Amino acid sequence: MSAEWLRRWRRGGPAERPGPDPAAGPGPPPPALRYRRPKFVPGGAEESPRGGRAVRGAGSERPLPWGAGYAEVINAEKSEFNEDQAACCQISVRRREPGLEEDEEWLILCSMQFLTGYYWALFDGHGGPDAAIIASNYLHYCIKQKLEEVVGGITEAQPPMHLSGRCVCDSDPQFVEEKHIHAADLVVGALENAFQECDEVIGQEMESMNQTGGCTALAALYFQGKLYVANAGDSRAILVLKDNVVPMSSEFTPETERQRIQHLAFLFPKLLDGEFTRFEFPRRLKGDDVGQKVLYRDYFMEGWGYKTVEKADLKYPLVHGHGKQARLLGTLAVSRGLGDHQLKVIDTNIEVKPFLSCIPKVNVFDFALHDIKEDDVLIMATDGLWDVLCNSEVAQMVRSFLAENRTDPQRFSELAKCLVCRARGMKRGHQWMLDDSHEASYDDISVFVIPLHNKEED
Repeated sequence: MSAEWLRRWRRGGPAERPGPDPAAGPGPPPPALRYRRPKFVPGGAEESPRGGRAVRGAGSERPLPWGAGYAEVINAEKSEFNEDQAACCQISVRRREPGLEEDEEWLILCSMQFLTGYYWALFDGHGGPDAAIIASNYLHYCIKQKLEEVVGGITEAQPPMHLSGRCVCDSDPQFVEEKHIHAADLVVGALENAFQECDEVIGQEMESMNQTGGCTALAALYFQGKLYVANAGDSRAILVLKDNVVPMSSEFTPETERQRIQHLAFLFPKLLDGEFTRFEFPRRLKGDDVGQKVLYRDYFMEGWGYKTVEKADLKYPLVHGHGKQARLLGTLAVSRGLGDHQLKVIDTNIEVKPFLSCIPKVNVFDFALHDIKEDDVLIMATDGLWDVLCNSEVAQMVRSFLAENRTDPQRFSELAKCLVCRARGMKRGHQWMLDDSHEASYDDISVFVIPLHNKEED
């Protein structure tokens, strides 16, 4: 798969099936990306839907997979556009024998030639909405392609060493067994490879437009009886079950990935260009600290030690600040995501991208191991929700709302709106406030509510 499909999409051409189009011709230079809201949100072509931060949801005329609910609201004057994007669809993975090309008409008639998956994703843009727009229109194609590349192993009880079925070495089957490699591991690998390919395409497209920017990515895929949640960034997904809450993602911030970032700086010190120190100190050091023994941490340390401060330690920290104020190279608040290939530290030639990983952490939930109840749901949301609400607060809202609205056919959509409204709060004077008088979220907020009991079989 190449970026040619995306270029045709930007020109307004056919974008339903990626791949080369021999009749397309070179065409005119591609224009800037078209900003729009997700296709399943009514009035999606509206460019700047501020209007008092009105909450918008998915239209009832276009049901989402599994009857999922979706809602969003734009930020409070933080940026001109809502930089969040969302996508959801059914993914059909084609089963085929290696090296054989089947007749397309026969494939249409023979539905057994396909495996079906269901996909939902949220993208939180920074530095503009462009990277999030590209990701929302391309990541699911990457996932489909990567799954088709390994589908021969996914459909086997135990993935073979060689997709051709050959046994080159007598120890090959033993290797797979000893490494405990299962079909789910191939799906996880496909998701990781898909994120990487999507990141490469975003880099090519943003460079061609002379644009900078990136996005976080949170994707959920139901495939072959399992739910896979892949996260690169600080969005979050949780399962709200009858008896407990199951976190399905981990936030990746400069603080949570301190050791990985420091280790990279240790291996390749030239990346810091003499402007930063890789060591972590409790605060930015001053000239009077030179010669003093102060607390510090290096890449190999979970605990703390004392270091005699040298003049070189007075440089700007590689990871600076704490909590929501922590920044990677004084620039980014996230340590994983897509895009940002052209991003440099202000007034320097230091590139941020080497420290920013596009590879997601994938968590797996096996439906066969759980007794799914009617009100069990997956909540996916960008950080605008989680900045002001914790897992337990969201779970309490979910359980209470669903128990009180059992007969409403649109209850999952209404629940998504309620969650967004709760985090957005109400405007009091010049501020947005929560019910408890704490400050509400000023960020873009996007939420999926996905009912697990409504899952459709492959």
